[in-house]
Amino acid sequence: MTISSSLNAGVTGLNVNASRLATISDNIANSSTFGYKRSTADFHSMVLNPSRGAYSAGGVRVTTGREVEQSGTLITTSNPTDLSVTGRGMLPITTATAVAGGSTEFPLHMTSTGSFRADADGILRTAGGQVLLGWPADADGVVAGFPRDTAGGLVPVRVDGNQFQGDATTRISLGVNLPATDTAAGASGAPREVALEYFGNLGQSETLDISFEPRVPATGSSNEWTLRIRDGAQNDDLVGEFTVTFDDSREHGGKIASVTPGSVGAYDPGTGLVTVAAGSGPLELEIGRPQDTQGLSQLSDTFAPLAITKNGSPVGNLAAVEVDERGMLNAIYDSGVSKTLYQIPVVDVPNPNGLKPMSNQSYQVSSESGAFYLWDAGDGPVGDVVGFSREESTTDVAAELTQLIQTQRAYSSNAKVIQTVDEMLQETTNIKR
Repeated sequence: MTISSSLNAGVTGLNVNASRLATISDNIANSSTFGYKRSTADFHSMVLNPSRGAYSAGGVRVTTGREVEQSGTLITTSNPTDLSVTGRGMLPITTATAVAGGSTEFPLHMTSTGSFRADADGILRTAGGQVLLGWPADADGVVAGFPRDTAGGLVPVRVDGNQFQGDATTRISLGVNLPATDTAAGASGAPREVALEYFGNLGQSETLDISFEPRVPATGSSNEWTLRIRDGAQNDDLVGEFTVTFDDSREHGGKIASVTPGSVGAYDPGTGLVTVAAGSGPLELEIGRPQDTQGLSQLSDTFAPLAITKNGSPVGNLAAVEVDERGMLNAIYDSGVSKTLYQIPVVDVPNPNGLKPMSNQSYQVSSESGAFYLWDAGDGPVGDVVGFSREESTTDVAAELTQLIQTQRAYSSNAKVIQTVDEMLQETTNIKR
């Protein structure tokens, strides 16, 4: 009956507007909630097949969801592990209960922002119990190639504020200019010396004594030096001896012409590295390749250590942690060095709006969202990771209040339809009287 269909349509109108009112209430209530994604209620008409010209009202139905793709404004904070993602993608997290249970496999959840702080065990988590996940780096600060379509390689990010760190020196770069006048006839032949500090396997300071002894010919210039390396960690034992000859041509004057190993040590002309057996193990010194501008040179009459650099560090206490735009969580020590501890990937799915919403502004993969993929921050479709930042709610209070007025009017109008149908049915009942 057409009148009855009108009554049903009015009832569906009340129901869908009640759903819209619920989404508006949620949005306004979370207008100050970091990372909140606005809820939506979309109406869809229901059409019944007409019969012989009579029209029956089908009413309306509603589908609700969240605009997960919409990003909120980022605001600056004072906590380096307040993290957000610029643009597409989310941070991988899991629950604190799963971590406390001692499992090695953690359910993967996601969030667009979070204020992560170390708990009593050093695990970075939010006040709501969301634990940050990442790929661990090895002892050299290098993150291995983990699978991107599974969360199996992700572990809770743990930062121990009381840890000490010291890295052994494995490579030293020698940028030294040797005076060409020292290899000319009549020169004194006195060696030139440089003392270099390096760090052992236990973070202790050791010394390499490097001497450059020129060969003085009877006439002309030899352009030849004997490089000797002694290790203080081994009672100044000789660990490296090499003969370095420099080019005196117009095209390559002052550059290395050849390096000949002596009684101890090895030289690779392809890399320009000499390798010596230091007390902490093999130690590489970059002296330069033949005809290369880097490393040792022989020019003019000046002895000048121009650029001497090394890796490794003394023992230092953890001073701070920071996350760069690539998602690398770096530990900064009071010794002045930094080291990568974890890489925080960015999670992406084909349909972010299809993610299943969870508590505390977190989401989980669903059949509508599609399978997830773990990207390096800034690669592919995903944005960078930003530290010292939080993402604000995507709720526009002014727009929500406008919709609230519209919803109230629509609800009242549907109630009026029901009242009118009731009056018409009453008139139909009165025909019998």
